[in-house]
Amino acid sequence: MNPVFKHNLAEAVAMIESLAELETKVQDAAGLIASVLNGGHKLLACGNGGSAAEAAHLTTEFVGRFDRDRRPYPAICLSAHAGDLTAIGNDYAFDDVFVRQLEAFAQPGDVLVAFSTSGNSENVRRALQGAGTLKIHTIALLGRGGGRCAGLASLELVVRSNITARIQEGHQFLLHTICEMVELQLRD
Repeated sequence: MNPVFKHNLAEAVAMIESLAELETKVQDAAGLIASVLNGGHKLLACGNGGSAAEAAHLTTEFVGRFDRDRRPYPAICLSAHAGDLTAIGNDYAFDDVFVRQLEAFAQPGDVLVAFSTSGNSENVRRALQGAGTLKIHTIALLGRGGGRCAGLASLELVVRSNITARIQEGHQFLLHTICEMVELQLRD
């Protein structure tokens, strides 16, 4: 077996097994998202780089579907609109690209799902802080012990790894598990 493949496989298996400690928090996150969507509110998500792709993946699962055919639910990826991101980054600051959009789109009762593999993304940190002021629920999927985002979300799912690829793989597992659990609770 190729040594890189063997090493990465062993790390991935260990990381996935470590996620068992998050079972209750995953159920809580799924319950919160289902409650928000069933209550007529929306899901917003954000992240940078690979985490932006995870945020887009999450919102797509609700606007489209995850596993079963059902009606679409409102979900917005705050990382997806280049015009908004570049205008806010240019006219204000890149650190404000998500919080400014929350101020535009979020309503009390909505939920923000924030992704950061390091937990140190300043724009994600500001979004989590701003969400509290806007009275929206927060879920953070973090890595590396949570970084500066630790303690800012209502619910935190921290993948205990220092390797970005393993953290992202963990986030994908958690994202898919949450989507499946939520979809079982949605009222069509």
